[in-house]
Amino acid sequence: MRNHTPVTEFLLMGIPHTQGLEHVLFVFFLTFYLLTLVGNLLILLAILTSSNLHTPMYFFLGNLSVFDIFFPSVSSPKMMLYLLGQSRTISYQGCACQLFFYHFLGCTECFLYTVMAYDRFAAICHPLRYTVIMSPRVCAILTLSTWVGSSVHASVLTFLVFKLPYCGPTEVGNFFCDIPVVLPLACADTSLAHRVSVTNVGVVALLCFLLVLTSYTRIVSSILRITSSEGRHRAFSTCSAHLTSVLLFYGPVVLIYLRPASSPWLDSVVQVLNNIVTPSLNPLIYSLRNKDVKLALRKALIQGVQT
Repeated sequence: MRNHTPVTEFLLMGIPHTQGLEHVLFVFFLTFYLLTLVGNLLILLAILTSSNLHTPMYFFLGNLSVFDIFFPSVSSPKMMLYLLGQSRTISYQGCACQLFFYHFLGCTECFLYTVMAYDRFAAICHPLRYTVIMSPRVCAILTLSTWVGSSVHASVLTFLVFKLPYCGPTEVGNFFCDIPVVLPLACADTSLAHRVSVTNVGVVALLCFLLVLTSYTRIVSSILRITSSEGRHRAFSTCSAHLTSVLLFYGPVVLIYLRPASSPWLDSVVQVLNNIVTPSLNPLIYSLRNKDVKLALRKALIQGVQT
């Protein structure tokens, strides 16, 4: 047995096969990051300033907007700095923080999509009891539960990954620290951490997806029993935005964590879509297909200009 020097920092290698494209990537990431911040802040402004949007559906949408602001902030600022020529190194503690907050925020969004599906199920399948089922107390409990559950999920994963010894190499084959690229750098047996992390992520994603699928199966069944074509269209329109966001969220999760084989370039591209592009699309998805949000946003902006 030879002595090993513990690693104190890692080197972020960025997206594979993109050498010479640093300035193009910087403009790309900055554009989508700003779109994410502005779009989600506008959604929050509309929800906070309009009393018509003080309902459970928009309460959860407001929570989603908050997490969509923080989610790309885990990796984007550091990555844009090294694209401008700054150091690619990240401290051991910084890497652990990235991994924790990435999975905390990602898991919270996963839980939120599930809660939002349940909210649509209650609104469409039990309209007369909706205000009782989704009371302010229930909404607060559901939101707090998503935060606590996500904290436990992220803490377990971070502990399993960083309790292992790291003694070199230190090159992280991505633009931020995540389990698939950090775990192979450990100089010890990683089989337990790998099995638990894949199982943990897989069980959470699968369970949430099945709950969303169950909710929408009941929703579609209820909508098809509506005799009015206008009523069916209105019911479908309230769910279409959420369903689109769910599909955009689960696609990258399956490609990154649940594939048997790994491709560094494909993983990085999918992570870009998941971390940067999807959070910027959610405000467009929810505002373009929602007359209430567009009206509230228009009023808020008009009031802001007049004052």
